[in-house]
Amino acid sequence: MDFQGTGIGAEDRDDAPDTVGTQRLVVIGNGMAGCRAVEEILARDPGRFRITIFGAEPHVNYNRIMLSPVLAGEKSFDEIVINDAAWYADNGIELVAGDPVVAIDRAARTVSANSGRTVGYDRLLIATGSDPFIIPVPGKDLPGVISFRDMKDVDAMLAAADRGGDAVVIGGGLLGLEAAHGLSLRGMKVTVLHLMPTLMERQLDEAAGWLLKTELERRGQTILTGADTAAIVGDGKVEGVALKDGSTIPASLVVMAVGIRPSTALARAAGLAVGRGIQVDDHMVTSDPAILAVGECVEHDGQVYGLVAPLWEMCRALADGLVAEPSGYRGSVTSTKLKVSGIDVFSAGDFSGGDGAEDIVLRDAARGVYKRVVLREDKVVGAVLYGDTADGSWYFDLLRKGDDVSSIRDLIIFGQAFAQGGGQAAPKAAVAALSDDAEICGCNGVSKGRVVASIQAGACSLDAVRATCKASASCGSCTGLVENLLALALGDAVESGPKTICKCSSFTHDDVRREIVAQELRSIPEVMQKLHWTTPDGCSSCRPALNYYLLCAWPGAYVDDQQSRFVNERLHANIQKDGTYSVVPRMWGGLTNPRELRAIADVVEKYDAPMVKVTGGQRLDIFGIRKEDLPAVWADLNAAGMVSGHAYGKALRTVKTCVGSEWCRFGTQDSTGLGVKAEKMSWGSWMPHKFKIAVSGCPRNCAEATIKDFGVICVDSGYELHVGGNGGIKLRGTDLLCKVATEQQALDHIAAFIQLYREEAWYLERTAPWIERVGIDHVRRRIVEDAVGREALTARFLFSQSFSQDDPWAARAAGKDREQHAHLGEFRPLEILAAEGAR
Repeated sequence: MDFQGTGIGAEDRDDAPDTVGTQRLVVIGNGMAGCRAVEEILARDPGRFRITIFGAEPHVNYNRIMLSPVLAGEKSFDEIVINDAAWYADNGIELVAGDPVVAIDRAARTVSANSGRTVGYDRLLIATGSDPFIIPVPGKDLPGVISFRDMKDVDAMLAAADRGGDAVVIGGGLLGLEAAHGLSLRGMKVTVLHLMPTLMERQLDEAAGWLLKTELERRGQTILTGADTAAIVGDGKVEGVALKDGSTIPASLVVMAVGIRPSTALARAAGLAVGRGIQVDDHMVTSDPAILAVGECVEHDGQVYGLVAPLWEMCRALADGLVAEPSGYRGSVTSTKLKVSGIDVFSAGDFSGGDGAEDIVLRDAARGVYKRVVLREDKVVGAVLYGDTADGSWYFDLLRKGDDVSSIRDLIIFGQAFAQGGGQAAPKAAVAALSDDAEICGCNGVSKGRVVASIQAGACSLDAVRATCKASASCGSCTGLVENLLALALGDAVESGPKTICKCSSFTHDDVRREIVAQELRSIPEVMQKLHWTTPDGCSSCRPALNYYLLCAWPGAYVDDQQSRFVNERLHANIQKDGTYSVVPRMWGGLTNPRELRAIADVVEKYDAPMVKVTGGQRLDIFGIRKEDLPAVWADLNAAGMVSGHAYGKALRTVKTCVGSEWCRFGTQDSTGLGVKAEKMSWGSWMPHKFKIAVSGCPRNCAEATIKDFGVICVDSGYELHVGGNGGIKLRGTDLLCKVATEQQALDHIAAFIQLYREEAWYLERTAPWIERVGIDHVRRRIVEDAVGREALTARFLFSQSFSQDDPWAARAAGKDREQHAHLGEFRPLEILAAEGAR
């Protein structure tokens, strides 16, 4: 559409600048559409405009699509930033954040902000996005009723989750389900109310919607479809949601996620043509030639769009028309490829069926997969995929191009590899067959051609592609496609990305840990099934890792899988080279007493142990115990009050101390007492690797705290806390975490650090390489600077400990898992067997 507006172009003004680079472009909206439009303009002619961007939020541009992972605790705000402060500075862009524009004076060509600031423009770009629709029911303005559109809403939901209670999410579309998922992960009891009979009815058909509802209910959410809200009730605050059927759902938080509307108030007040949205032509020009608009706020040919792919197409057309060869926007054929609460779904086109439509359906109940392709006149007109969306881009490409698919009609439901190859073709061949304009990354609107161009320009790794063209930089569902394009273009020259957990899986350790929580995976077989393990039972690398990750994610609920542990952890003792075992009882903070020493001496004599050794961790190690004697040894040590020292485990080993202020004339604090408290708090906790603590009573550091995983050095004014040390093959001194004043603060920081390490490190990764990988600043931000986050980490650790501090020796001494100690299963070196046979 073309407008014949009343405004005048910059070239008609008396004060119009004569020099390229001095025109002023003002952008109203610092969101994804506004900044993407600026990026497209800069890519074509970086010197054309002096740019000022006004943003209503006090932030740089961030990826609004990724608010859900922030709410769920899977990402931080910094991880979803698209354009950081350096981007604005590097491109000479003035950002006015937290000061929304409130008026446009078209005659004077100025905009006025809420602060009173007025700025002139030659060209104005409106990218105000959309406003959440709040259903007009009684109680909608009560405290505790919020929407889900920006970081302010996320912060409000996080605060509500910290208080606990019931949450009601009104709206079973994508945003509503993501809000429910995040709140559920944060510990709230969540009910989703959806007016229509099918969840996400705009993206899913009835069958896929039912599968999604069933899976979400299995995860503990309550889903009520056909639920019509009558009122939000409460006395001064939200207390519940009343439905028109007479029932009331209790709630201390209500999230409205029923839809969005283009934000047009500013444009309407300025006298621009407005229908459902701000009306624009094919070059995104409004009824005023000096003013453009882009994104969710616009209406083009009677259509408004709420997905990101059309926004990117609009931005390209806008930039072409403004500074390059006009290309024109012709509307968008949309597809939706999403991960709803960890569940992959895809839809495109028209799947309503009807006369002349032919449905092809595949259901795989065992895998939880549903596929439906709708044909009309031998062309794909719609597709719905649930559980397996790998072929979504191919179906969308067929739909968009209108290709005749009659020749592959019988195979099309099985995907591109089968349909075009007649069997299981290589994945790289499938992506090679895609056209250059096929969409690879829906989140950021990146085509295959753009990814290939990025690779040809020097992006030789997945991270490099993400950094240059942003493919795979958001939800990650297109990562496999990008990796295949890298392999096609570069072959063996592809730079390796993050290490996968093992050869059984393409997932990294971080991927596995995230998906265990996101999909609420509760067992090793379930993880392997859901994450597409290539082996039936895993291997010696992945099984122990999965066992630990599940144990960490679901304390008290997950049952430890003994067969997935290394032999030392199965037998709760260290195997030695002669086939016997060593036993190390725990001595709190390195302290012992006559009763314990007598018990150790009795064990040594009774079981003819050939050696007792004082360890570097201030413990006594008893060597030469036969496997079948271990339960009896433990029973004798238990009788003296001694428990397992976990010298065999990926767990807290020791807390080494010096005598501190109680005995030493240089001691500044009670280091021994603090060490005992730290050990009694932390023993029994399973970790990615062994973990050692030391507490020194003064800066002379007799306990060697600066080469331990966590070290405390007592000083006159309190406690210096150090982390990430290693005294092994690769010596590493600790990093200073912080300084605290009280003993309790030291204990809280120890607990928080251990839990952060437990939750973020990879299995078999010591604290030293973990900190070198993530950076000490990351650890400080999480533990020192974020007091609320530190308290949450401490609470999670102590909760986990409530299920972990059962002495495994006592259980074995009482007869549990006695088959582990049968003589038949004992390892006997060949030289011993030969000697015994000669007797």
